Amino acid sequence: MEKLDQLYEGKAKKVYATADENLLIVSYKDDATAFNGLKKGTIVGKGVINNKMSNMMMQLLEKKGVPTHYVQQLSDRDTLVKKVSIVPLEVIIRNVSAGSFSKRYGVAEGITFDEPTIEFSYKNDELGDPLINEYHALALKLATKEEIELIKTYAFRVNEVLKEYFLSLGVKLIDFKLEFGKTTDGKIVLADEISPDTCRFWDAVTNEKLDKDRFRRDLGGVEAAYEEIFRRISK
Repeated sequence: MEKLDQLYEGKAKKVYATADENLLIVSYKDDATAFNGLKKGTIVGKGVINNKMSNMMMQLLEKKGVPTHYVQQLSDRDTLVKKVSIVPLEVIIRNVSAGSFSKRYGVAEGITFDEPTIEFSYKNDELGDPLINEYHALALKLATKEEIELIKTYAFRVNEVLKEYFLSLGVKLIDFKLEFGKTTDGKIVLADEISPDTCRFWDAVTNEKLDKDRFRRDLGGVEAAYEEIFRRISK
């Protein structure tokens, strides 16, 4: 399958048309951004790691009952996916307090919740992806009530599967962001990516950060953190 016209370029990926109108090619970049694009940089090799890791996670989740947009990995950076219209809701699942949750509510990082939390952001760069609730999402017609319930069910299932999987690798899944899309026949599927860009990973013993927070917070060792996560899932 060959790339045709470039349809879109985001912060971390480019999307291309193919000869099949129902299939697209996603190409992962090494570009890194944080704070809604205010901080920019490059993480060498990130695109390759995120592409391969996302594909592995999507295949794992498919086996566990979560439909995804994944079709086939084409190269180190390129993957064939089903064409979807993205539901403009970013879904954030949190198992442990960290990042914006800690800042927003004035709590320390590292508090394990009794139950995972879920929150939604309106996917809109111009507005800074504001937090919204289900009633706002319905009022804005971002999704139907049934679609939101299905997205919530899938999101918590993703958490169950990935939390157990990463813990088996000595990694705590702190929180993560998901995006969902609707296929041309109207089916809701998991889209976007699952990577150190979109998840917080801490070493289960040392709590060392193995994700994009190393870039956000100028902690150093960014490439090494991405490589370490990929090394563990590649065993």
